[in-house]
Amino acid sequence: MLKVAIIGAGAISGAHISAYLAFPERCQIVAVVDMYVDKAQKRINEYGLEGAQAVTDYTELLAQNIDLVSVCTPPYTHAPIACDFMQAGAHVLVEKPMASSLEEADQMLKVAQESGKLLSVVAQNRFTTPMMKLKGVLESKLMGPIVHVQVDSFWWRGHNYYDLWWRGTWEKEGGGCTLNHAVHHIDAMLWMMGPPVELQAMMANTAHDNAEVEDVSMAMLRFQEGALGMITSSVVHHGEEQQLIFQGKEARVSAPWKVVASTARSNGFPESNQELEQQIQKLADELPDVVHVGHAGQVENVLNAIETGSPLLVDGESGRNTLELIVGIYKSASTGEKVIFPLGVEDAFYTREGIMQHAVHFYEKKTTVENFEDSSITLGSKLDF
Repeated sequence: MLKVAIIGAGAISGAHISAYLAFPERCQIVAVVDMYVDKAQKRINEYGLEGAQAVTDYTELLAQNIDLVSVCTPPYTHAPIACDFMQAGAHVLVEKPMASSLEEADQMLKVAQESGKLLSVVAQNRFTTPMMKLKGVLESKLMGPIVHVQVDSFWWRGHNYYDLWWRGTWEKEGGGCTLNHAVHHIDAMLWMMGPPVELQAMMANTAHDNAEVEDVSMAMLRFQEGALGMITSSVVHHGEEQQLIFQGKEARVSAPWKVVASTARSNGFPESNQELEQQIQKLADELPDVVHVGHAGQVENVLNAIETGSPLLVDGESGRNTLELIVGIYKSASTGEKVIFPLGVEDAFYTREGIMQHAVHFYEKKTTVENFEDSSITLGSKLDF
């Protein structure tokens, strides 16, 4: 029975707790940590975590032989917490984004390698039937070479969203919607496409004058094989719609699911290629559904890796790759320059201090609240198949 600790009792911690509770024969939550002990105790009571202790300082757990921790704290704290636990002998599942800088991400990877402990970064959207089937269809090559990818990460957050004490600053949140909302869809795109070689980006803050960071960004990408891409990240889009669209030379597929294939008439105009559409649809229908969805699916993957040595679907390198692309967007949008990958340790945007110094500060954070009322949060559309 693996002993699990939840570090941070904010809104996302409930998803982690529920995920671990799906595997009662394999793990047990023994502690919930939060700087506000009443929040930790509330989570324990809410989920009936018998025997779990509420703790205000995570360092109290470092000598308690914890097997696995979920880090659910603000981004600027991820690296020290994760490194401390790995050095103490625990495996780590850390919420997105992996860290608030590439320097911190590299430190986490270094400690993971030295300690021999597993480091997984939350990307729960991979553990869904639509994403798994989309990945399988792309790998089949039925679509032909990919020529264009479109990522629309559309969310809406009210002005007071950035009143929370750690949000809306480059120092503590590490960025705006690109880092903390589009991160899941950027991860999925990289999982399916591999990394781009260059990008050009723009960003703005159009509706949140209580935040230093962006509330909308757009990036144009070029991939090694010549494909182009577009990523739009937003918390100003009413309706909170997200989608990924892959245009192949022979067909288009997307999440939410849609398949379209075309052939050319004698004049070059399109007509439907129903045979290829049916072939792609048949393949998608035959691919298996995901049993454990979202956070539960990722927790199962981590538990399997600990118990059997099977590979992590989302490891620390994956988390770093996603972060590097996002940092590239911030660099291009702040400087107006085209960004070429990879970003090295000498780059001005490699450290958190460098980002704080060089990234555009749209507004000063004027309002700060310690906590919001505990209520439900939106985790994105289901991208139905």
